[in-house]
Amino acid sequence: MNCYETVFILTPVLSDDQMKEAVEKFKGVLVDNGAQIVNEELWGLKKLAYPIQKKSTGFYCLLEFKGEPTIVKKLDIAFRRDERVLRFLTFRLDKYAQEYAEKRRNLRANKNSEKPAEVPAEAENKEA
Repeated sequence: MNCYETVFILTPVLSDDQMKEAVEKFKGVLVDNGAQIVNEELWGLKKLAYPIQKKSTGFYCLLEFKGEPTIVKKLDIAFRRDERVLRFLTFRLDKYAQEYAEKRRNLRANKNSEKPAEVPAEAENKEA
């Protein structure tokens, strides 16, 4: 089984629910064909480097998964058939890229698990 990473850009005219529905559709294509989803990141609405279909922004999504090479072709067909997808790129991760992706996931998990610093009650009274 190989490790893959795919990044795709969805059209910005979608609502949040429609965007999440599209991501679930592509995750479903992967799972239905025997892939294991390792990581999912929704990067949100970002500015494009150049206009695509007269749009200057798009919803960026990243999926990391493990699966057989035949899954990539099926995923590409699903991307091409969906008019909500502006661009996509899928590539196989070598051992160095896998290590980097794991470090990035751990760093992100640590960053999200940190609690915000609590403000002492005395400091709140001084500000008021």
